[in-house]
Amino acid sequence: MSGRFRASRPRGRHLAAHALVAAWLLLAVVAAAVQHDLPVARWLAVHLLLLGAATTAIVVWSEHFAVALLHARPPGGRGSAVRLAGVNIAAAGILTGVWADRPLLTGAACVLLVTAIGAHLVTLVALGRGALGGRLAPVVGFYRAAAPALTAGAVLGLLLVDGAAGPQWYTGLRLAHVHVTLLGWIALPVLGTLFMLWPTVLGVRMPEHTTRAARRVLALTGSGLLVAVAALVAGLRPAAVAGVAVYGAGVAVAVALFARTVRARPPVSSAAAWMLAAALGWLCAAVAADLVLLAVRPLDEVRDDVAALTPVLLVGFVAQVLIGALTYLLPVVLATGPAERGTLRARLESGRLWRPVLLNSGVAVWALPLPAPLRLAGAIAVAAAGIAFLAVLVPVLVHAGRAEHRARDTEHRERAAARRPVLWGTAAGTALVLLGVLAANSGGGPGPQDTAAGDGPAGTAVTRTVAVTLEDMNVSPARIEVAAGTALRLEVTNTDSRRHDLKVDGGPATPMLGTGQSHTLDVGRISEDRTAYCTLPGHRAAGMTLDIDVGERTGAEHGDETTVEADAHDGHIAGSAGGLDLSAGFSADWRPRTADLAPAPGGTVHRAELRAGRTRVEVAPGVTQEMWTFGGSAPGPTLRGRVGDVFDITLVNDDTMGHGIDFHAGSLAPDRAMRTLEPGERLRYRFRAERAGAWLYHCSTAPMLQHMANGMYGAVVVDPPGLARVDHEYVLVSSELYLGTPGSAAQVAKLRRHEPDAWVFNGIAGQYTERPLRVRAGDRARFWVIAAGPGDTVAFHIVGTVFDTVYKEGVRLLKPGDPGGAQVLDLAPAQGGYVETVFPEAGHYSFLDHDMRHAEAGALGTIEVSE
Repeated sequence: MSGRFRASRPRGRHLAAHALVAAWLLLAVVAAAVQHDLPVARWLAVHLLLLGAATTAIVVWSEHFAVALLHARPPGGRGSAVRLAGVNIAAAGILTGVWADRPLLTGAACVLLVTAIGAHLVTLVALGRGALGGRLAPVVGFYRAAAPALTAGAVLGLLLVDGAAGPQWYTGLRLAHVHVTLLGWIALPVLGTLFMLWPTVLGVRMPEHTTRAARRVLALTGSGLLVAVAALVAGLRPAAVAGVAVYGAGVAVAVALFARTVRARPPVSSAAAWMLAAALGWLCAAVAADLVLLAVRPLDEVRDDVAALTPVLLVGFVAQVLIGALTYLLPVVLATGPAERGTLRARLESGRLWRPVLLNSGVAVWALPLPAPLRLAGAIAVAAAGIAFLAVLVPVLVHAGRAEHRARDTEHRERAAARRPVLWGTAAGTALVLLGVLAANSGGGPGPQDTAAGDGPAGTAVTRTVAVTLEDMNVSPARIEVAAGTALRLEVTNTDSRRHDLKVDGGPATPMLGTGQSHTLDVGRISEDRTAYCTLPGHRAAGMTLDIDVGERTGAEHGDETTVEADAHDGHIAGSAGGLDLSAGFSADWRPRTADLAPAPGGTVHRAELRAGRTRVEVAPGVTQEMWTFGGSAPGPTLRGRVGDVFDITLVNDDTMGHGIDFHAGSLAPDRAMRTLEPGERLRYRFRAERAGAWLYHCSTAPMLQHMANGMYGAVVVDPPGLARVDHEYVLVSSELYLGTPGSAAQVAKLRRHEPDAWVFNGIAGQYTERPLRVRAGDRARFWVIAAGPGDTVAFHIVGTVFDTVYKEGVRLLKPGDPGGAQVLDLAPAQGGYVETVFPEAGHYSFLDHDMRHAEAGALGTIEVSE
């Protein structure tokens, strides 16, 4: 084989790879230009740049530089081509899968990407074995550290897209994905390469302490990034701040070294040098802004603020590094001699003054909180700079391609075979992207004005129109129940500051809606349960869904319908009040809600976090039900303190609908403390318990009847001064139980008619008959009772004993030593108190709500008294 061909092979691979980079960049510019018209185009533009162009460049150049820095033997050309093809096919598959909403394709492409990057990492490690090494060999560590970062980014991205982790994890996963991708996969190789490339581009000598500084920078940035990403996933903001601070310290060490490089000798002025310097400046600005945001704002707010850093990181840093590096490096690898290298560099350096100025001024204007027309002007300036670079890059690649073609010799077939994987990867990637475009534009079903597939004309059925609002990663209402055969129309309005759409699974979709825009979505006749969701990546996982559930048709009134629902619960059917079979056994893994009440904790400030969400609960023997909960249980955790203590409560809304909280034990204006929190928001509720008593807390979001009936209530016990110690203390929260899907039309109808399916203590019918409370004969027991309602009273009674102490609504009605006794503690909804008794002898004492309808339908239990 001739020496000319041996030199030509890597040149040909670089030519093919950078043609691919140019194609990804061009597609990113196109996607950015149409982002207001096509679904997920904004997401697509970002990932065309990062996952397509930047990833391809990093894979090519990290291998190239690793060989040079380690003085190692180059890896086989075929293997490099296969790895590069795998990366590009995977990138195209991920983009297509997300755009066309094909989870299996997205998952398979992520597996391929992780596999290809894993092979790339193995190659980088293998290059160091037996290599001679060099002064800057430690720089290869940056490339090796970046590969696991991309693997982590791919896994986190997949969790975001398919929603496997649930809405409560969305904020942490998204922030972790952004950090590990931009600061790990992209920034680490750039920082490492600049230790070598920066003095080379400037034409000056490398500082003496470069190797030692490189090791320090890698240790700081790598460890800081690891801590930050893990903390973000776990929702630990202080640890995330610490991790980003350590990462920033590493960047500062690198910048200090690069600054000393410039001061050592007047540098050569070039477009590549200016753009690399500006890109490093934008990285510093972005890391500093990120650190400040994480330090002063909650994570759910930082999640949205990260969008403001997008122009800085993506264009100011990533795109500018890519352009600056290619401007300097392409002539090195594509030219066959000094004369051709000078010619290519002159072409790529054309406009070396105005292109960097245009791009960076555009980024600054785009990123600042300026009026929309000015920000649009900044975006146009950035696009113009990008198009100008492509206008000089493409002719350079074409020219080099023609030179390569002329240089072919008798070994043409062997060279073509070596490059075939890249060509196949390019072709496959292009085909997958085109398929994604076609799938996304097809909408996956009928157009917005068509009826759903398989349904007849909307005019043949009762028509129901529902107003739907898109706001703050939430669809309101989150659930609609309609009668079978109803023709459904959704009046969709986006009131959020971000763009959203709404697509019915297997049916029509709205266009992408800006702030204040509306669209009428004709879903067609509903014959089965459907789901509608926002198609933007990660938004469905964050909870932007609308469930359309089908009930039985019973008639129509005023153009709408009333539905009746019969819900199956593990073989049991929800019937009228008292219809539960309490003799049936609980499931094997059922556990009762403890009634034991611990003493008031020490200290005067009691802090707790309550997370609003949904939990499936066995609410009666063999009957499971989804409940809306505080802290994962219905009722929520019982809080206890003394008069004068401060309760510092943090409420976090992990649900997909709005919730608030109202503590009856506190006195403060409801305006802010009891406001509704949207999904992902948090609230600090701080109050001083000035009065003793057994107090109710509950959800403050309307309609409160539904939120309370579905489990969003709990108890706060504030001890009266001088409260005597007793042998046992219990807390029993009385409430009604309404079976059925929470918030459904059938359940709401039962609520309005006041037809509970059961009455319960501590949320579960008959649980203390199955698992009795246990005391000893002669023990004094105190029973705190709170009536949560939401509509019924409770008459608490213990069979076989008499109360010698009664405390109700802040007043002692009876105390030991009084000649009289009490048989019942009667409480209206939201009232509370306690009673005390001493059990005279061993035996089984029933406690119950003495309204026998309630007792026979679940509000009863047993106290087992032993000798």
